[in-house]
Amino acid sequence: MVGLNFIDKYLKEHLSKKRYIHSLNVADIAASIAEHYDVDESKARLAGLIHDCSKEESYEDLVNYAQNCGFPVDEESYNIPEILHGPGSVYIARSIFGIDDVEVLSSVRYHVTGKENMTLMEKIVFIADYIEPSRKFDGIDNIRDLVYQDIDKALLFAFDLTIKYIIDRKGLLHHDTVDARNFLIKNTTL
Repeated sequence: MVGLNFIDKYLKEHLSKKRYIHSLNVADIAASIAEHYDVDESKARLAGLIHDCSKEESYEDLVNYAQNCGFPVDEESYNIPEILHGPGSVYIARSIFGIDDVEVLSSVRYHVTGKENMTLMEKIVFIADYIEPSRKFDGIDNIRDLVYQDIDKALLFAFDLTIKYIIDRKGLLHHDTVDARNFLIKNTTL
């Protein structure tokens, strides 16, 4: 793996200032949540830092990146292009940064949609992205409070708000998001 200085330089060169600052914030929050739940802070920080490293790439590049890292770009994915930067960022993490840690890569991959039966690290990166300081919307303060009490409750609240937001805008829901929410409902005490 390349060093953090290389990754930082790459992000500064390939992301807008706003997206770069967002990535730094997500890294810090992910590390804080990881510390709270006794999870590897350095992995959480790394995943948070690189989670959006392909976010500002072209749609065509994101499709190619996703396909090159084994993500099936099916009709559903073509119709919801926002999700492609998850696997696209995995491609950059592997090919440019030399990251091969499965836990980090999976957390980056699923930070957009979530998935059924998420690991604690996947939950941490997902929710850190969701609650970072630049995010401003109704309900976010509740999630920020909940995350250090019960990450599953915070995650469920985040999924509910996301799904409602997408439905209100007549958008398409990705099955991974629905599956992630349904798994939480069926398998946790809420």
